[in-house]
Amino acid sequence: MNGADKALSILPIWSVVLAAREPHLHTEAREALGTLCSTYWYPIYAFLRRDGCTPPEAEDLTQEFFYNFLERDSLRNVSPEGGKFRSYLLTSLKNFLVNQRERANAKRRGGGCTIIPLEVDSAETKYSLEPVDKASPDVLFDRQWAWTLVNHALKRVEADYSRQSKDKLFQALRGFLPGAQQAPSREQAAADCGITLGALDVAIHRLRQRFGAALREGVAETVGSVDEVEPEIRYLITALGG
Repeated sequence: MNGADKALSILPIWSVVLAAREPHLHTEAREALGTLCSTYWYPIYAFLRRDGCTPPEAEDLTQEFFYNFLERDSLRNVSPEGGKFRSYLLTSLKNFLVNQRERANAKRRGGGCTIIPLEVDSAETKYSLEPVDKASPDVLFDRQWAWTLVNHALKRVEADYSRQSKDKLFQALRGFLPGAQQAPSREQAAADCGITLGALDVAIHRLRQRFGAALREGVAETVGSVDEVEPEIRYLITALGG
């Protein structure tokens, strides 16, 4: 792959971020960036909770962080050549916290800065289920970033199956994918689908292939070049294992 090919393959998240810097694309691009932030806010919230913030403090700081991210000049010097969006976002958060803690007049509730719809109650329930371990805020951020990408890959695959009118098949087989609470028995899944065990194994194999491709596509959208995709996948698998 030559340099031009690599440039063309840089990728939706960075494209959204870069477009948001352009004045003539301001409204549309900022709306797209707001949607992106709505997708990736929970790892931020989890980092803040693990860093010692109470739920209200974590909610306020998450909102304030994204307010600064969207409305200030924080995007001016950003570049895909900087690498992974995950790393960029975490570094931005840490810099924000340093500045925030130095500001006696920091914005808080009622400051008119709520721009990201946060489902804080469900987030706090999710946070309460985090393993009781000594994982640092950075480790927890990476773990939740990985789960966010897994969940989005699942949604992409589910949408693919839905477009093919295979919703029932997907629901019967999703337990065989990562993140499932408990996989059904092969016999039960085959019975639910009305197919043989051999056909079931083929269907599971195809579903896992599509999930792997969707996960790779999702990871590719968060890095600065195609060369970073496989190392990032390996890193995130390690983060999930942690």
